[in-house]
Amino acid sequence: MNAVKKIFIAKNRPFDNPLIIHIGDLKMLDLVAVDIPEKAFKLIGKFWPGPLTLVLPKNPKVPKIVSGGLNTVAVRMPAHPVALALIREIGEPIAAPSANLAGKPSPTTAEHVIKDLYDRVDAIIDGGETLYGVESTIINILSNPPTLLRPGAYPVEEIERVLGENVVVPNYARGLEEALTALAPGMKYRHYAPETPLILIDPVSRDQRLLVEKTLSAIREYHSTYSKICVVACRETAGLYKHVEKTHVIEIGSRDNMFEIAKNLYKVLRTLDELKCDIGIIEGFEDHGLGLTVMNRLRKASYKRISA
Repeated sequence: MNAVKKIFIAKNRPFDNPLIIHIGDLKMLDLVAVDIPEKAFKLIGKFWPGPLTLVLPKNPKVPKIVSGGLNTVAVRMPAHPVALALIREIGEPIAAPSANLAGKPSPTTAEHVIKDLYDRVDAIIDGGETLYGVESTIINILSNPPTLLRPGAYPVEEIERVLGENVVVPNYARGLEEALTALAPGMKYRHYAPETPLILIDPVSRDQRLLVEKTLSAIREYHSTYSKICVVACRETAGLYKHVEKTHVIEIGSRDNMFEIAKNLYKVLRTLDELKCDIGIIEGFEDHGLGLTVMNRLRKASYKRISA
Protein backbone atom coordinates (compact mmCIF):
# COMPACT_ATOMS: atom_id res chain seq x y z
CA MET A 1 0.00 0.00 0.00
CA ASN A 2 2.86 2.40 0.79
CA ALA A 3 4.40 1.72 -2.61
CA VAL A 4 1.12 2.61 -4.32
CA LYS A 5 0.82 5.78 -2.24
CA LYS A 6 4.25 6.85 -3.52
CA ILE A 7 2.89 6.70 -7.11
CA PHE A 8 0.28 9.33 -6.32
CA ILE A 9 2.83 11.50 -4.53
CA ALA A 10 5.43 11.27 -7.32
CA LYS A 11 2.87 12.26 -9.97
CA ASN A 12 0.89 14.79 -7.88
CA ARG A 13 -2.06 12.58 -8.78
CA PRO A 14 -5.45 12.90 -7.02
CA PHE A 15 -6.15 9.86 -4.84
CA ASP A 16 -9.63 9.37 -6.34
CA ASN A 17 -8.11 8.80 -9.78
CA PRO A 18 -7.77 4.99 -9.98
CA LEU A 19 -4.67 3.20 -11.21
CA ILE A 20 -4.56 0.37 -13.74
CA ILE A 21 -3.25 -2.98 -12.55
CA HIS A 22 -0.93 -4.67 -15.04
CA ILE A 23 -0.59 -8.45 -15.14
CA GLY A 24 2.07 -10.60 -16.78
CA ASP A 25 -0.10 -13.60 -17.62
CA LEU A 26 -3.68 -14.81 -17.19
CA LYS A 27 -2.80 -16.68 -14.00
CA MET A 28 -2.45 -13.30 -12.32
CA LEU A 29 -5.94 -12.19 -13.29
CA ASP A 30 -7.61 -14.02 -10.39
CA LEU A 31 -5.31 -12.17 -7.98
CA VAL A 32 -6.94 -8.86 -8.84
CA ALA A 33 -10.45 -9.62 -10.16
CA VAL A 34 -13.38 -11.93 -9.32
CA ASP A 35 -16.62 -12.95 -11.02
CA ILE A 36 -15.28 -12.09 -14.45
CA PRO A 37 -18.08 -12.07 -17.07
CA GLU A 38 -17.78 -14.28 -20.13
CA LYS A 39 -17.80 -11.36 -22.57
CA ALA A 40 -14.62 -10.08 -20.89
CA PHE A 41 -12.84 -13.24 -22.02
CA LYS A 42 -13.92 -12.54 -25.61
CA LEU A 43 -11.94 -9.31 -25.47
CA ILE A 44 -9.06 -10.84 -23.54
CA GLY A 45 -8.68 -13.58 -26.15
CA LYS A 46 -8.54 -11.04 -28.97
CA PHE A 47 -6.70 -8.05 -27.51
CA TRP A 48 -4.40 -9.25 -24.71
CA PRO A 49 -1.54 -8.67 -24.43
CA GLY A 50 -2.14 -5.18 -25.75
CA PRO A 51 -3.55 -1.70 -25.00
CA LEU A 52 -7.00 -2.71 -23.75
CA THR A 53 -8.03 -2.16 -20.13
CA LEU A 54 -11.12 -3.81 -18.65
CA VAL A 55 -13.01 -2.66 -15.57
CA LEU A 56 -13.83 -5.80 -13.54
CA PRO A 57 -15.11 -6.69 -10.04
CA LYS A 58 -12.20 -6.15 -7.63
CA ASN A 59 -10.65 -8.96 -5.64
CA PRO A 60 -10.97 -7.83 -1.98
CA LYS A 61 -7.22 -8.40 -1.59
CA VAL A 62 -6.49 -5.42 -3.85
CA PRO A 63 -5.98 -2.29 -1.68
CA LYS A 64 -8.71 0.32 -2.07
CA ILE A 65 -6.10 2.98 -2.80
CA VAL A 66 -5.53 1.31 -6.17
CA SER A 67 -9.17 1.63 -7.23
CA GLY A 68 -10.01 4.99 -5.70
CA GLY A 69 -12.07 3.23 -3.02
CA LEU A 70 -14.34 1.53 -5.57
CA ASN A 71 -15.31 -2.15 -5.73
CA THR A 72 -14.11 -2.37 -9.31
CA VAL A 73 -10.60 -2.48 -10.69
CA ALA A 74 -9.06 -1.61 -14.06
CA VAL A 75 -6.83 -4.38 -15.43
CA ARG A 76 -4.74 -4.97 -18.53
CA MET A 77 -1.88 -7.10 -19.83
CA PRO A 78 0.75 -4.97 -21.61
CA ALA A 79 2.38 -6.19 -24.80
CA HIS A 80 5.75 -4.47 -24.37
CA PRO A 81 8.45 -7.08 -23.67
CA VAL A 82 10.16 -4.91 -21.03
CA ALA A 83 6.91 -4.38 -19.10
CA LEU A 84 6.04 -8.07 -19.28
CA ALA A 85 9.53 -9.10 -18.19
CA LEU A 86 9.38 -6.74 -15.21
CA ILE A 87 5.99 -8.02 -14.04
CA ARG A 88 6.99 -11.66 -14.48
CA GLU A 89 10.29 -11.11 -12.68
CA ILE A 90 8.43 -9.64 -9.70
CA GLY A 91 5.87 -12.43 -9.91
CA GLU A 92 2.94 -10.22 -8.95
CA PRO A 93 0.63 -7.70 -10.64
CA ILE A 94 1.86 -4.09 -10.74
CA ALA A 95 -0.27 -0.98 -10.25
CA ALA A 96 1.05 1.59 -12.70
CA PRO A 97 0.00 4.83 -14.44
CA SER A 98 1.68 6.76 -17.24
CA ALA A 99 5.09 8.12 -16.17
CA ASN A 100 4.30 11.84 -16.21
CA LEU A 101 3.21 14.52 -13.80
CA ALA A 102 -0.57 14.49 -13.41
CA GLY A 103 -2.34 16.57 -16.03
CA LYS A 104 0.61 16.89 -18.42
CA PRO A 105 0.88 15.16 -21.81
CA SER A 106 1.72 11.49 -21.41
CA PRO A 107 5.30 10.47 -22.18
CA THR A 108 6.16 8.54 -25.32
CA THR A 109 9.95 8.45 -24.80
CA ALA A 110 12.27 8.06 -21.81
CA GLU A 111 13.34 11.67 -22.34
CA HIS A 112 9.79 12.81 -21.59
CA VAL A 113 9.82 10.80 -18.35
CA ILE A 114 13.15 12.30 -17.32
CA LYS A 115 11.79 15.83 -17.81
CA ASP A 116 8.77 15.13 -15.60
CA LEU A 117 9.99 12.70 -12.95
CA TYR A 118 13.81 12.77 -12.83
CA ASP A 119 14.03 13.82 -9.18
CA ARG A 120 10.78 12.17 -8.10
CA VAL A 121 11.46 8.44 -8.74
CA ASP A 122 14.34 6.08 -7.99
CA ALA A 123 14.86 4.68 -11.50
CA ILE A 124 13.75 5.14 -15.10
CA ILE A 125 13.84 2.21 -17.54
CA ASP A 126 14.20 3.17 -21.20
CA GLY A 127 12.08 0.75 -23.21
CA GLY A 128 12.19 2.81 -26.39
CA GLU A 129 9.52 4.99 -27.98
CA THR A 130 5.93 3.85 -27.49
CA LEU A 131 4.32 2.05 -30.41
CA TYR A 132 0.86 3.63 -30.34
CA GLY A 133 1.62 6.99 -28.74
CA VAL A 134 -1.66 6.99 -26.78
CA GLU A 135 -2.91 5.07 -23.76
CA SER A 136 -5.00 1.92 -23.63
CA THR A 137 -8.69 1.83 -24.46
CA ILE A 138 -10.74 1.36 -21.26
CA ILE A 139 -14.04 -0.56 -21.34
CA ASN A 140 -16.46 -1.05 -18.46
CA ILE A 141 -17.47 -4.59 -19.31
CA LEU A 142 -19.79 -4.75 -16.27
CA SER A 143 -22.37 -2.34 -17.65
CA ASN A 144 -25.06 -3.53 -20.04
CA PRO A 145 -24.29 -2.70 -22.77
CA PRO A 146 -20.55 -2.21 -22.18
CA THR A 147 -19.38 1.40 -21.86
CA LEU A 148 -16.32 3.13 -23.27
CA LEU A 149 -14.66 4.94 -20.39
CA ARG A 150 -11.60 6.16 -22.28
CA PRO A 151 -10.90 5.81 -26.01
CA GLY A 152 -7.39 4.59 -26.72
CA ALA A 153 -5.14 2.67 -29.06
CA TYR A 154 -7.87 0.18 -29.99
CA PRO A 155 -10.82 1.98 -31.66
CA VAL A 156 -14.20 1.28 -30.10
CA GLU A 157 -15.41 -0.07 -33.45
CA GLU A 158 -12.94 -2.97 -33.11
CA ILE A 159 -14.27 -3.72 -29.62
CA GLU A 160 -17.83 -3.79 -30.94
CA ARG A 161 -16.93 -6.20 -33.73
CA VAL A 162 -15.49 -8.71 -31.26
CA LEU A 163 -18.34 -8.37 -28.75
CA GLY A 164 -21.03 -8.44 -31.43
CA GLU A 165 -22.86 -5.56 -29.75
CA ASN A 166 -22.73 -1.80 -29.50
CA VAL A 167 -20.59 -0.07 -26.89
CA VAL A 168 -22.00 3.07 -25.25
CA VAL A 169 -19.83 6.14 -25.89
CA PRO A 170 -20.80 8.79 -23.31
CA ASN A 171 -19.90 12.46 -23.65
CA TYR A 172 -17.07 12.18 -21.13
CA ALA A 173 -15.41 9.58 -23.38
CA ARG A 174 -15.56 12.16 -26.18
CA GLY A 175 -13.89 14.70 -23.91
CA LEU A 176 -17.01 16.88 -23.89
CA GLU A 177 -17.65 16.70 -20.15
CA GLU A 178 -16.15 15.37 -16.93
CA ALA A 179 -17.35 12.11 -15.39
CA LEU A 180 -18.80 12.40 -11.88
CA THR A 181 -17.04 9.23 -10.71
CA ALA A 182 -13.74 7.95 -12.05
CA LEU A 183 -13.95 4.19 -12.63
CA ALA A 184 -10.63 4.41 -14.48
CA PRO A 185 -7.90 6.92 -15.39
CA GLY A 186 -8.68 9.82 -17.73
CA MET A 187 -12.33 10.25 -16.73
CA LYS A 188 -11.99 13.22 -14.36
CA TYR A 189 -9.79 16.30 -14.15
CA ARG A 190 -7.94 18.13 -16.87
CA HIS A 191 -5.54 15.81 -18.63
CA TYR A 192 -2.84 15.76 -21.29
CA ALA A 193 -2.41 19.54 -21.25
CA PRO A 194 0.80 21.35 -22.20
CA GLU A 195 1.77 24.44 -20.24
CA THR A 196 1.15 26.42 -23.43
CA PRO A 197 -2.51 27.55 -23.61
CA LEU A 198 -4.12 25.42 -26.30
CA ILE A 199 -7.03 26.38 -28.57
CA LEU A 200 -8.75 23.53 -30.40
CA ILE A 201 -10.49 24.09 -33.73
CA ASP A 202 -13.17 21.44 -33.24
CA PRO A 203 -14.76 20.33 -36.53
CA VAL A 204 -18.51 19.79 -36.55
CA SER A 205 -18.53 19.11 -40.28
CA ARG A 206 -16.26 17.43 -42.82
CA ASP A 207 -15.57 20.71 -44.59
CA GLN A 208 -11.78 21.04 -44.43
CA ARG A 209 -11.95 24.52 -45.95
CA LEU A 210 -14.04 25.70 -43.00
CA LEU A 211 -11.51 24.16 -40.61
CA VAL A 212 -8.69 26.10 -42.28
CA GLU A 213 -10.74 29.31 -42.29
CA LYS A 214 -11.48 29.00 -38.56
CA THR A 215 -7.81 28.29 -37.84
CA LEU A 216 -6.70 31.35 -39.83
CA SER A 217 -9.36 33.42 -38.07
CA ALA A 218 -8.03 32.32 -34.67
CA ILE A 219 -4.49 33.21 -35.74
CA ARG A 220 -5.64 36.69 -36.76
CA GLU A 221 -7.54 37.14 -33.47
CA TYR A 222 -4.44 36.48 -31.36
CA HIS A 223 -1.89 37.95 -33.76
CA SER A 224 -1.69 41.34 -32.05
CA THR A 225 -1.65 39.88 -28.53
CA TYR A 226 1.07 37.24 -28.80
CA SER A 227 4.54 37.34 -30.35
CA LYS A 228 4.77 33.59 -31.06
CA ILE A 229 1.74 31.60 -32.15
CA CYS A 230 2.25 27.90 -32.82
CA VAL A 231 -0.19 26.15 -35.16
CA VAL A 232 -0.45 22.36 -35.16
CA ALA A 233 -1.81 21.14 -38.49
CA CYS A 234 -2.02 18.04 -40.63
CA ARG A 235 0.35 17.50 -43.54
CA GLU A 236 -2.36 18.42 -46.02
CA THR A 237 -2.94 21.94 -44.63
CA ALA A 238 0.29 22.86 -42.82
CA GLY A 239 1.60 24.86 -45.79
CA LEU A 240 -1.43 27.17 -45.68
CA TYR A 241 -0.27 28.72 -42.40
CA LYS A 242 3.46 29.05 -43.00
CA HIS A 243 3.18 32.46 -44.66
CA VAL A 244 1.58 34.07 -41.59
CA GLU A 245 3.93 36.37 -39.66
CA LYS A 246 4.88 35.37 -36.07
CA THR A 247 3.41 31.90 -36.67
CA HIS A 248 5.36 28.68 -36.22
CA VAL A 249 3.78 25.62 -37.85
CA ILE A 250 4.13 22.09 -36.44
CA GLU A 251 3.09 19.20 -38.67
CA ILE A 252 1.41 16.34 -36.78
CA GLY A 253 0.92 13.87 -39.64
CA SER A 254 -1.44 13.01 -42.47
CA ARG A 255 -5.17 13.39 -41.95
CA ASP A 256 -5.51 10.12 -43.89
CA ASN A 257 -3.39 8.26 -41.31
CA MET A 258 -4.86 8.64 -37.82
CA PHE A 259 -2.39 6.10 -36.44
CA GLU A 260 0.41 8.53 -37.34
CA ILE A 261 -1.42 11.47 -35.78
CA ALA A 262 -2.18 9.55 -32.57
CA LYS A 263 1.45 8.42 -32.34
CA ASN A 264 2.72 11.99 -32.71
CA LEU A 265 0.09 13.67 -30.53
CA TYR A 266 1.86 13.91 -27.16
CA LYS A 267 5.24 14.61 -28.72
CA VAL A 268 3.67 17.57 -30.53
CA LEU A 269 1.96 18.88 -27.39
CA ARG A 270 5.27 18.76 -25.55
CA THR A 271 6.95 20.52 -28.47
CA LEU A 272 4.67 23.52 -27.89
CA ASP A 273 6.32 23.99 -24.49
CA GLU A 274 9.82 23.30 -25.79
CA LEU A 275 9.39 26.03 -28.42
CA LYS A 276 8.11 28.41 -25.71
CA CYS A 277 5.01 29.23 -27.70
CA ASP A 278 2.78 31.96 -26.27
CA ILE A 279 -0.30 30.12 -27.49
CA GLY A 280 -1.05 26.96 -29.48
CA ILE A 281 -3.80 26.51 -32.04
CA ILE A 282 -4.49 22.96 -33.23
CA GLU A 283 -6.70 21.58 -35.97
CA GLY A 284 -9.18 18.94 -34.84
CA PHE A 285 -10.25 15.69 -36.50
CA GLU A 286 -13.39 13.64 -37.06
CA ASP A 287 -14.11 11.78 -33.84
CA HIS A 288 -14.50 8.20 -35.01
CA GLY A 289 -11.94 5.41 -35.04
CA LEU A 290 -8.63 6.68 -33.67
CA GLY A 291 -9.95 10.17 -34.32
CA LEU A 292 -12.16 9.73 -31.24
CA THR A 293 -9.06 8.98 -29.17
CA VAL A 294 -7.23 12.02 -30.50
CA MET A 295 -10.20 14.33 -29.96
CA ASN A 296 -10.76 13.04 -26.41
CA ARG A 297 -7.19 14.06 -25.58
CA LEU A 298 -7.37 17.41 -27.37
CA ARG A 299 -10.68 18.41 -25.81
CA LYS A 300 -9.31 17.63 -22.36
CA ALA A 301 -6.01 19.42 -23.08
CA SER A 302 -7.50 22.62 -24.51
CA TYR A 303 -8.73 25.58 -22.54
CA LYS A 304 -10.87 26.84 -25.42
CA ARG A 305 -12.70 25.15 -28.32
CA ILE A 306 -13.83 26.84 -31.51
CA SER A 307 -16.39 24.97 -33.62
CA ALA A 308 -15.62 24.71 -37.32
